Amino acid sequence: MRKFALTAIAAAFALTAFANTSSKAAEGVVPPAMEWSWQGLFGTYDRAQLQRGFQVFKTVCASCHSMRYLAFRNLEGIGFNEDQIKAIAAEYEVQDGPNDDGEMFTRTAKPSDHFPHPFANDKAAAAANGGATPPDLSLMAKARPHGPDYIHALLTGYEEEAPAGVEMAEGKYYNHYFPSHQISMPPPLYGDDVEYTDGTEATVDQEVLDVTAFMNWIAEPELEARKAMGMKVLLFLIVFTAMLYAVKRKIWAKIEH
Repeated sequence: MRKFALTAIAAAFALTAFANTSSKAAEGVVPPAMEWSWQGLFGTYDRAQLQRGFQVFKTVCASCHSMRYLAFRNLEGIGFNEDQIKAIAAEYEVQDGPNDDGEMFTRTAKPSDHFPHPFANDKAAAAANGGATPPDLSLMAKARPHGPDYIHALLTGYEEEAPAGVEMAEGKYYNHYFPSHQISMPPPLYGDDVEYTDGTEATVDQEVLDVTAFMNWIAEPELEARKAMGMKVLLFLIVFTAMLYAVKRKIWAKIEH
């Protein structure tokens, strides 16, 4: 009986250790904290960086990933004017319809259209990517713990070879920050993937910073407006509090006399 109890206890400890190890593997490694221009009370987006990030997304990421909540007209928020937005939209075709014959058709995109999905459906996306469906990037910066820090770490966390003792599944790539460390997406950025219109050198680090900033803007385009409103509310409360204090002193001054 005693031997059975000891065996059960040992098994329980083993299962607990395995569960903890599996949990840590699923959570992944905590990414290093980065400094972003939009952080802090007075932080704002860098429009030049956002436009560069859009270039990276458009040139590299959009071949596999969708951005379903991005309409072309939303690009006004990162500094593009009306003519530039029309020109960008005109580079794409979207499905529309049905027409008078009840058939769907394609047409040149307009500013009011959303960025087109690179695949017809999720099944087609998975078939073209080794069985893994590339996630939509619209809310990725808010959907993952540590948000932009995680995205930056993931894009820079690839290693050419897995650590000793780690057996990689077929078609997987080792990434230090991805949960389980085995990711289906190959390293997407190598440097010089885009030719920045503002002349910035397109190093890997620069591209990662820029596309991460763009993805954070997509997830939180109202961030600056929210901060501005918060500042107005704080100023109002400060002035209102001062007025109440002045009124209180005047009233109590009469009572004390």
